[in-house]
Amino acid sequence: MIAFVSAYPWAAYLTLFLAALLEAVPVVGALVPGSTIILALSALVPGGELKLSGVLAAAIAGAVLGDGSAFWAGHRAQREILGAWPMSRYPGMMAQSEAFFHRWGTLAVFFARFVPPIRAFVPVTAGALGMSPILFFGVNIPAVFAWACAHVLPGVFAVSALHHYAGLPHHQHTGKHLWMLAVFAAAIIALGVWTLRRRQARTGLRPGAGPT
Repeated sequence: MIAFVSAYPWAAYLTLFLAALLEAVPVVGALVPGSTIILALSALVPGGELKLSGVLAAAIAGAVLGDGSAFWAGHRAQREILGAWPMSRYPGMMAQSEAFFHRWGTLAVFFARFVPPIRAFVPVTAGALGMSPILFFGVNIPAVFAWACAHVLPGVFAVSALHHYAGLPHHQHTGKHLWMLAVFAAAIIALGVWTLRRRQARTGLRPGAGPT
């Protein structure tokens, strides 16, 4: 992957853009590991394979376009869209998104950016519930900037620190490999925990409990 990105950096920027875009699409965003992809590819900035400005721009553009499209779809269709396909297949998630919006109000748009998978549902919910476009984008755009920095800069700092303080040479890509493996391992663990909790919620069991 590192060799491919070095030869075709435009493909990496396109991947970052699509990852951020699809992660903001209702339903699809709950399935696409956009954050994992962005965190992993950020490791290619310190070695020069990718530019920090390009990575941030691709992630921000994709997220703003995705969130904005979902919001406008909800704004135009109003509450009808919340019960339409494919949202109708996930009534629990839609109810959670609406409750999240009612609880936090305007701040729900900001907080949802950092809470997967609910961030894929809050923009369309905000539009469907009548939030004004000026208010939505006034909160969403700063949230996207903060979200992009939170997903790109950790990888840049971590890999740079590994090479600078641990003495790992850039040309061997050891720091990049370690960061990428750590990101994907964390994503797999998080997915496993989330799946286990969903099963426990469905069966009504709790950790340590079993049938009697």
